[in-house]
Amino acid sequence: MTNEMSKLSSLPFLVTRRIGHPYQNRTPPKRKKPRTSFTRLQICELEKRFHRQKYLASSERASLAKALKMTDAQVKTWFQNRRTKWRRQTAEEREAERQAAARFMFSLQHEAMMKTLQNQPEPSPPDPLCLQNASLNALQKLRPWMDEDMNHGGLSEGPQEPKDTDKEVKKSENDVTTTVR
Repeated sequence: MTNEMSKLSSLPFLVTRRIGHPYQNRTPPKRKKPRTSFTRLQICELEKRFHRQKYLASSERASLAKALKMTDAQVKTWFQNRRTKWRRQTAEEREAERQAAARFMFSLQHEAMMKTLQNQPEPSPPDPLCLQNASLNALQKLRPWMDEDMNHGGLSEGPQEPKDTDKEVKKSENDVTTTVR
């Protein structure tokens, strides 16, 4: 026995090498079936039927397969693939419509903004203090102290005349009139 072990130890160490991933099935791979090519007539009839009906019952599929001289599996697979293509195309069309609507809304907003800017009075000269401070400069450009009417296209700045909803209160002849809002 020691003689046998000495023979084994003198032989180079042999490693058996596995091919493929260890979790893969060890059965030899099947031959891949070549791609089926359909005639123009078959494709035309399949497309016509698909346009009318996206899903076929098994009896409808069998009769269509028989009429087109195809197998039931071929018709079934063709319809599955065509539905996938149809879903992708409709999703792309919806996305294109969404983008077109977004571009249209942007153009409307841009147009409204340009009209608003054209109706604005000449801006007052910038305050020198604001020019040196970036935060104050940005705030001055926003002009938050302007009237609501001005920010929404009005032409006046500062206090306005009392409106009909305002009530004037007069205490006596010598007192100043005050407006309550």
